[in-house]
Amino acid sequence: MSREKTYALGIARRDFLATGASGLGGVALASLLAEDGLLANEFANPMAPRKPHFAPKAKACITIFMAGAPSHLDLFDPKPELKERHGQKLPKEILDKARFAFIKPDTATLKGSNRTFKQHGQCGMDFSDYLPHLGTVADDLLMVRSLHTDEFNHHPGQLLMQCGASRFGLPTMGSWMTYGLGSESQNLPGYVVLSAGRGSSGGATLWQSGFLPSTYAGVLFRSQGEPVLNLTNPKGLPPELQRAGLDALRSVNTGRYEKIHDPEIASRIASYELASRMQTAAPELIDLSRESKNTLADYGVNRKDPGGGGRGKLGETYQDFARNCLLARRMVERGVRFINIIYASWDHHSNLDNELKYNSGAVDQPIAALIRDLKQRGLLDSTMVQWAAEFGRTPLGENRGGSRKANTGRDHHPFCYSMVMAGGGLKGGQIYGQTDEIGWGVAENPVHPNDLHATMLHCFGLDHKKLTYRFQGRNFRLTDVAGRVIPDWLA
Repeated sequence: MSREKTYALGIARRDFLATGASGLGGVALASLLAEDGLLANEFANPMAPRKPHFAPKAKACITIFMAGAPSHLDLFDPKPELKERHGQKLPKEILDKARFAFIKPDTATLKGSNRTFKQHGQCGMDFSDYLPHLGTVADDLLMVRSLHTDEFNHHPGQLLMQCGASRFGLPTMGSWMTYGLGSESQNLPGYVVLSAGRGSSGGATLWQSGFLPSTYAGVLFRSQGEPVLNLTNPKGLPPELQRAGLDALRSVNTGRYEKIHDPEIASRIASYELASRMQTAAPELIDLSRESKNTLADYGVNRKDPGGGGRGKLGETYQDFARNCLLARRMVERGVRFINIIYASWDHHSNLDNELKYNSGAVDQPIAALIRDLKQRGLLDSTMVQWAAEFGRTPLGENRGGSRKANTGRDHHPFCYSMVMAGGGLKGGQIYGQTDEIGWGVAENPVHPNDLHATMLHCFGLDHKKLTYRFQGRNFRLTDVAGRVIPDWLA
């Protein structure tokens, strides 16, 4: 009897398992052998750990993406001269070369920061008064002040930072990482996304797998309630019935795969099995009852939201972000490869001082606690933590519509911005790169997102030029056709 007729007749599950190596029993046996390293096969866990190109320093990555773009001038990059020149205009030859989202160049004037800056740690790293907690871990941080980007609007800029190019349909950093290295977690996804505040303008494109198999896409988790929507069984569905359903789905998918060899079918099989295992692992993950009171207090899990958050406020933002940072540490302990925490929005075209204070207060304490916690547990050396965004904010005040009223915000600024990183093979306690006297452009050691990605992959033992995927007749990579490793960042 042909295989197609066998499926059509719907033979008993026991008979199907007995059909030999071409049936589900053979698939299951091959999968078990592959997990033990005795046999390679296409039905083995696609997220199984894989060897890097060379010995890595980092094993896990936590990227904290500040969607909307925080002002580097009010958080990381003090500019006394900008303050002295507050209210002055820039030369026309500079403005004519710039593109703005909303600023009207004819009436735009410089806007000095109202923040006070203080040096922290033995390294003397500058932080504004809105980030006192991050200052306490300054000696563990690498601050980069010379990032620049090709995009001045949010969604293209976010795609460039996440995918290496500002085009739809490309894999994100987390997808490339899990494609190259797999994951050490058996019961959780290798790539997890957490969110707080308002949704980013990039939406799900910021954790897509693009042309890579969907196994490598990010899985959106919730910090409370059901971790993943529709993960739990409907009421009245016994476990044995669910198992029977999964077996039936696997048999159908296996038969279809053997016929057309579509890798998405193998991804589907793996996803169903992972979802089954997650039903136990995911609720245990978000249960913080076994964390000590000191740990919960350090992260600020039970902090009260001060309100007035404007663009950054949605629900219990302060508690949500703190929980996300603590969950990120717990995921690292459980072998998750890549965690992306997305917090929006920092798009402060107006009301900068008040809304930046709210957003900074939401993230400052939990991120510092995360870095301390990882370090105390011996995990920071192997875990890279990043504060990232799509671009910076202008030294010019926002004057949307040509208004001559007092400027209370800043526009999008691609020419320079800042980020901070820690752990994962990076050298802490240093400031890399400089901007000019007013924070308009890079003055020393420019860094493009492709350079960031190349260096990040290097820390994970991956050569960014060799981590490729064949699609539409050519090899693609995270760093597109550019990127360089920055030796000064490496520990």
